[in-house]
Formats: sequence, structure tokens, C-alpha cells
Amino acid sequence: MSAVTIALLIVIGIAAVVLFGLLAYTLVKMREAEKVVPPRGTFTSLSCGKLHYITVGSGPDILMIHGLGGQMGNFDTGLMDDLARDHRVTVIDRPGMGYSTRSWPCPTNIGAQAAWIEEIITTLGLDRPLLVGHSLGGAIALAVALRGRAKIRGLALLAPLTLPVEDYSEAFAGLAIRSDLLRRFVGWTFAVPTMVYNPAPVIELIFGPEPVPDDYVVQGGGLLSLRPRHFIETSRDFVDSGTDLPAMSRQYANLRVPVRILYGTEDRILEHTYHGGSLVARHPQIGLELIEGAGHMLPVTRPTESAAFIRRASKSLS
Repeated sequence: MSAVTIALLIVIGIAAVVLFGLLAYTLVKMREAEKVVPPRGTFTSLSCGKLHYITVGSGPDILMIHGLGGQMGNFDTGLMDDLARDHRVTVIDRPGMGYSTRSWPCPTNIGAQAAWIEEIITTLGLDRPLLVGHSLGGAIALAVALRGRAKIRGLALLAPLTLPVEDYSEAFAGLAIRSDLLRRFVGWTFAVPTMVYNPAPVIELIFGPEPVPDDYVVQGGGLLSLRPRHFIETSRDFVDSGTDLPAMSRQYANLRVPVRILYGTEDRILEHTYHGGSLVARHPQIGLELIEGAGHMLPVTRPTESAAFIRRASKSLS
């Protein structure tokens, strides 16, 4: 056996050991996360998989749709309970996220996700809900309204994605993987250790300039990001997130339900002057409110202001 062959075998062996170590570490972190943050809701079946959801309170229906890489916990650090005092509030793990599943090869574009929201409204028997969408969830809520197939009262959107974007935030750089094989490889090897040992850059962009609330990791479900499936499905959502936006943005004049938007003026993920100000300038029937100094994660960092905004939108539709 030549020296070159021996060296090659040694390199392959070292790589195999490293990859096995990364896989083992990922499995340990996944199990720890699921132990600390178990399912907190109820399960039902959808055409694309299993839906995990919670319904609390009584009154007019509100359906809350979380954003990219989120899950129902994003609404469960005060916002959901506040609104449940006078509304029936349903929060979901979007298909593929949290504890909801998304069977392969269900599509992940905004229009397909809007169809699932329509299915959820029917399956759960929601009565003309007000749709509350955060970030990507806002784009999905807008798509539901544009499709006009579900009976909804209106939209109350928190820092929503509304218009086509050419340059996304650096927080999402690692998600732009179009090969499903490579996406799964990264998800089961490098993704989780990277999030554990170098979380600061992404967290500062997503939450900044505000601090991460103490209850976000557990009650807010933040630990559930330490799972391979979370990375894989978030990457799928991200890659397809812009597909439908150009066509959607040309149809906003056709919206037939009231739309209200709340943005933080210091949002580091989506520019409020573009996704809020420019949108309203083109379509003045859409209402816009701003919170000075707030970042992107309004449901988590500003639950009181978010609840007041949603309650105002709901009362205006009574």
C-alpha cells in the first residue's frame, strides 16, 4: 500500500470520526431540547401531515401564524394569554415546524402554505378568524386573503414580509441551500453545533436592538431550533419564501378584507420603511402603526403592545 493511499485512508477515517461526532452531538442536543420543551398542545391530521396546535379562551376567533424558523411558542410568552381574555385564540406550529410534520414532497411556497391555513380553518372549525401573522406568517396571511377561499375577518400583521426582497438579512445566509441532500447533511451535522457555539450573530440580528427575553428559550420554544428537522424545514421555507411575492404584490389592490400592520422602527430583519411604509404608500387602505425602538420579534419582545394592536384591529371588525 502506497504512502498516498495510506494518507487518504487516514483523512477519510478522521472525516468519518468527525462526522460521527457531529451526528452524535446533534442527536443529544435534539433529545435534550425535546425533553425540556415537549409538545404543549393537541394534534390533528392535515393533508400534508400532523398539525400541532393550541386553542385557548372564548370570543371572536384569532388564528396566529408564526414566521420563518419559529413555532407556536413565539406567541406564548404573554401574547396568547393576553388575547385569550376576550378572544378564542388558536396558535399553531406551521406544517414542518415545531411538532407539526410536513410530508415529503409537500411544497413550501407561500401559496401552498396559505392553502394549509385554509385547511386548518376548516379542520378546526374556526369562525371567520382574524389572522395574525408574524414575519413570513404575515406573507402567508396575505396570501390567504388574496386567494379569497377562506372566510376571515381581516389581517393584523406583526413585522410582516410583504414585498419581494433581493437581499435578505445575513441571519439567513446559512439557510440558502437548494439541494435537499446537502440541506439534510448540514442539518444532521454542522447546523446544531453552530447554533450552540456561535448563536450571537444571528440572535443579535433577529432580536436586536432588544435583548432576548429570559422566557424565550423554554416558554418561547427557542430550544426547539436545536433539532435537525428545524434547520431542514426552515431552509426549505426560506428558499421558497420569495417565489410568490412578486405576483402577490401586484394584487394587493384587490384585497377585500381590512389589513393592519405593526412594525418596529429598529427591525434588523425586514425594513419597516419598505415592507410597511412603501406598501401603505401604494395601498393607503392598509393601516400601519410603528413602535419606536422595537426590533423584529414583536410577539416575544413586545407582547403587550402587540396584544393592544391586535385587539384594536379585532374591535374595529366587530
